[in-house]
Amino acid sequence: MKRVFQLSYSLLLISYSLFLPSCSVNKQINKQAQQLLFADSSISHGHIGISVYDPSTGKYLYNHNADKYFIPASNTKLFSWYAGMKYLADSLVGLRHYINDYTKQTYILPAGDPTFLLPEFSYQPVLSFLEKADTIHLQISKTVAPYGNGWAWNDYMDDYMTPRSEFPVFGNRLSTKWISNDSIQVYPEYFKKISLSGKSFRNITRFNRRRQPDMGFVIVRSFDANDIQFLSGDTKEQVISFYPDPVLVSKLLEDTLKKQIDISSHYTRGTPIYSQPSDSLFKPMMHRSDNFFAEQTLLMASNEYLGYMSDRNMIDTMLKTTLKDIPQKPRWVDGSGLSRYNLFTPQDFVWLLNKTKNEFSWERIKNILPTGGEGTLSSYYKNEAGFIYAKTGTLSNNCALSGYLITKKNKLLIFSVLVNNYPGAATPVRRAVEKFIKNLREKY
Repeated sequence: MKRVFQLSYSLLLISYSLFLPSCSVNKQINKQAQQLLFADSSISHGHIGISVYDPSTGKYLYNHNADKYFIPASNTKLFSWYAGMKYLADSLVGLRHYINDYTKQTYILPAGDPTFLLPEFSYQPVLSFLEKADTIHLQISKTVAPYGNGWAWNDYMDDYMTPRSEFPVFGNRLSTKWISNDSIQVYPEYFKKISLSGKSFRNITRFNRRRQPDMGFVIVRSFDANDIQFLSGDTKEQVISFYPDPVLVSKLLEDTLKKQIDISSHYTRGTPIYSQPSDSLFKPMMHRSDNFFAEQTLLMASNEYLGYMSDRNMIDTMLKTTLKDIPQKPRWVDGSGLSRYNLFTPQDFVWLLNKTKNEFSWERIKNILPTGGEGTLSSYYKNEAGFIYAKTGTLSNNCALSGYLITKKNKLLIFSVLVNNYPGAATPVRRAVEKFIKNLREKY
């Protein structure tokens, strides 16, 4: 009996000794959180959730409101990125095509690729294919809603809220630059042609002749139409999104290819033509937090996995399958995080980042996520370059940061810090979070 008691006592001591360091670390991190975050005036009137996880032990080092829901802003892109990594191949499907054996007519089915005719992607295999085709029939179904649920509708013209579409062209954006009183550079040039056919473009010249020659212009359009007007104003350069209705898409293709494009109701999935390496899309998506790329990534993943484009159905399917073990089921609404309907917990992001690390190479992850001094972290963590890889998230009064941290002891940690409903600016919140993350790196 005495030996049994001694053995039980020894096991208890071992268990206690293992538990004590974990408990001590939790207390230490909580003390630092109290000093660096909770007491900070930029955060104290809002709400904050924190989760810090050690994947080598499979244990949380610290949780504070980690199972509570927050608006994650662009941290939502981490889920869209995972969907892209999981369901898209090494190269993006630019479109699918089918050539009728008898008529030799080419039917093309869009695949949601946002890189088509974007100047930053000089290699355009889809364009090369279309230039060689004789008669082109565009199969487009109008099933993709241009704007997501919960988006700020009054920002519809801004390029950060570019509408989604089945077949993006020129990034669904119109770029303009003031050259002189009688000249405005317009890209794509097709918009200048259609403006010249009406009164809108002529009006800017007439108005500005009554003013100083270097005054500039401003562009306006309706919410769900492309009645674009160039008006007198003070803008020298302006980028707006255009509404991607199928007729406009066909006209832009006709103007680019110098051949007729017919819109067809005949649907054939056909053979894929690949465009860009997938990571060449994911990297700018994460570095500059590109909302348009994120939305299209989720649509492309849906197209490959489900056979059609539906962000809602893709999200629902993922949450029931590959993401079914997520700690708290999120309310996931869009691909970019523009929607304030999105709700995730800090533990959700930690779990996803750990899953991403386990399924894909660390080198690939480091190449895609920005580190200190890069992308959306360009003004932060400059001394931590190569030791932090993370995704930011910002909406008014909401700020987020989730990612990987390599500590001074060469330990890899996964963290998520979500801050909501603070009344002030985002920069003081980001700086407070930066101090906390730097402290984690120094001490653990």
